[in-house]
Amino acid sequence: MAPLRPIPVTIITGFLGSGKTTLILNLIPQLPKSYKLALLKNEFGDVAVDSQLASSSAISGVQELLNGCICCNLVGQLSDTLETLSRDVTPDRIIIETSGSAFPATLAMEVNRIAEKTGGYVLDGVMSVIDVENWKGYEDTSLTAKLQARYTDLIVLNKWELVDERKLEDCEDRILDLEVDPPTPRSKSDKGWVNKDIVFGLDAKLAKLVDSEHEHHHDHDHQSEVEVLSVTLSSPAERLGIDLARFEKLLEEASKDEIYRIKGILYASSAPRSSMENKPKEFAAGLAVGAPSRYILNWAFGRWSFTPAPFDSANPTLRMTVITARYESSKWQKRLEAGEFTTLEHGSVGSLSVKRVT
Repeated sequence: MAPLRPIPVTIITGFLGSGKTTLILNLIPQLPKSYKLALLKNEFGDVAVDSQLASSSAISGVQELLNGCICCNLVGQLSDTLETLSRDVTPDRIIIETSGSAFPATLAMEVNRIAEKTGGYVLDGVMSVIDVENWKGYEDTSLTAKLQARYTDLIVLNKWELVDERKLEDCEDRILDLEVDPPTPRSKSDKGWVNKDIVFGLDAKLAKLVDSEHEHHHDHDHQSEVEVLSVTLSSPAERLGIDLARFEKLLEEASKDEIYRIKGILYASSAPRSSMENKPKEFAAGLAVGAPSRYILNWAFGRWSFTPAPFDSANPTLRMTVITARYESSKWQKRLEAGEFTTLEHGSVGSLSVKRVT
């Protein structure tokens, strides 16, 4: 039986020794203590040292797929393993850490197939970790390394602090030579640390942090790698929903090489459409026609989903965070401030605030 809300699945791939496990372990302290992560690791061999490390570091459950590659000869076991994690751990999110030779596109397609079949999961994103120090050594010889960098939502440049500026530029140039259009977003880690807001979208548990994020947002120095906009739209005394037609323009026009994440909570008088749907689902069956309902938005790398959330009269019509690449927030701030995407339904005038918070 599928859970009431699909479990987000985040795939983290990268060549051997690129620093995937370290990055995952650095994500854990950024999450609420009550948040439950489950980890699915794919290893070669029969000794999983990394899994023992992860098990001792506040991850709620670990499953391993050993002696094979998760994107080919072990792909048939993926559904059963995800089901085991879901049943035994009941996690808020599942991370799949692939072996160093996995092909992410095949794995992503399999997760999407399982998600469509069971309704129990949703693919949140695919991240590829690149070891800048050693990229030149294996980039020339490994087709897999190139594929991992090409077929992904986000590239994290790791160990760049260990090289000079010329070598870092050479690595970035070679990534650009992969001729992905538009270019895959890139972000530099801070000694294996990456902000969770880039890696993870917004789900029911993390949505509870949205209000506090507007007051206390990102105090880590590494945030110079991204820029963050805080958007609030309030309605008059009468509760009104957002104009979905205009808002959907933002979700469709947001460029994934300029915007990494859009996440927030909004009210709408009809069920909003997720990117994989031809028409909206009737989430709010039984509600009076036109009665605004509350939804959680998670936009990640050109894909987005809406999840119904409990009604809360204290919240504005829209509270949203937009995380952009460096130097890209000004353009999107102007478009948002102009009301191009965020207006109330029925042409009503609301109070709109768009602030850059980092």
